[in-house]
Amino acid sequence: MVTEPLRGRIGFWLYAAHIFAVVGLALSNVLAGLTLLSAPWTARPAPAPPPAPLDAARRALLFATGLYVVFLLVAVAASYDPVRSLRATSELFSLATLGLGLVLVRGERRVRWVVDGLVAVGAAAAVWGLAQTFVGYGELDRRIRGPFSHWMTFAGFLLVCDLLLAAALLFPRDGRVPRGGGRGRALAARGWRWAAFAVVNAALLVSLTRSVWVALAAALVVAVGLRKPRALALVPVAALVFVLVAPVPLVARALSIADPSDPSNYDRLCMAEAALHMIAERPITGLGPEMVEARYPIYRPPTAPRYTVPHLHDSFLQLAAERGLPALAAYLAMIAAALAAAWLGYRREGGRAGPRADLWLGALLALVAFNVAGLFENNWGDTEVQRLALFLMAMPFCLGPAEEGGTAARASS
Repeated sequence: MVTEPLRGRIGFWLYAAHIFAVVGLALSNVLAGLTLLSAPWTARPAPAPPPAPLDAARRALLFATGLYVVFLLVAVAASYDPVRSLRATSELFSLATLGLGLVLVRGERRVRWVVDGLVAVGAAAAVWGLAQTFVGYGELDRRIRGPFSHWMTFAGFLLVCDLLLAAALLFPRDGRVPRGGGRGRALAARGWRWAAFAVVNAALLVSLTRSVWVALAAALVVAVGLRKPRALALVPVAALVFVLVAPVPLVARALSIADPSDPSNYDRLCMAEAALHMIAERPITGLGPEMVEARYPIYRPPTAPRYTVPHLHDSFLQLAAERGLPALAAYLAMIAAALAAAWLGYRREGGRAGPRADLWLGALLALVAFNVAGLFENNWGDTEVQRLALFLMAMPFCLGPAEEGGTAARASS
């Protein structure tokens, strides 16, 4: 007979494996399906009720997610082409990552296992991408993509891993573990995190993905502001050093971010203009999921570089145009609830000196970066990256009471 603890472990490892396997979406889907099918058997109740503020945030997250699903179904029913839009309901399967995380990832120790495993996969993917520079990749028209089918997915995946790493390095637990063997293991863990941080950031630079650069810079400024506010004065100095010492192609690519005459930038401006017309026409239900690509030629400005586009290169405009402003509001409420929970947990446990500051802020910083990048790319519509974002939303609610977290931390160190 399978014991209750073993059931919980099976469910957890199935869930963790489907997160790690996003580098191969088909395998991730199979593992997610197995996790979902086994959840009634493997899910465990929470060992203790969360503090009232976190519980309120959790309820807000679940309510907003429910509204998001309702608005998705309404948008499908009201679509210009409901049959075509029906394909978008496959997103309900990916949304299970959020709910399953809440019931299968219990306590700090398991959260750290998922985070560390994800970082390890990210470092391996970054090495894969960097190796591609030796076989003809690396130019703007043939960017590195690692194990993924597109460079944007690759960069979006690495962005999440990078912010989880940055939080672990800026808010280390080294001073909060026993001396001796525990101290040695903690320092060894920091060593491999620094190595992973180096290769992940090298891959992000070589990827030439400007939206991720902007998102990473914004999140790191927030992180430095929380860790050492006075160090924010050095941010302009760091930017100047980059301009002076970085290779010319990287500097040119970075400076092009603010150039409205850049063809890619102008194309995005045209997409934004078209999106506003779409939203004005159907603000409540949108055009319908999967309909932006089909109807873009109707709304595009005459001078737009492209006649058709697969999406609007903006998660927020894409949601509003496809599904209406209520769906966008539901998405923003989901993000707000997760960010509030991460911030509440961080503040309740002593801020930057807290024993789990790296986890609370890892979730917060990665979600901030994900949404900043979403201003320039439809990363919410990218299943591999969306799946990581859904885990990040669940992460603050998975940590459990501080007493349990502290015990787990000492046991695993």
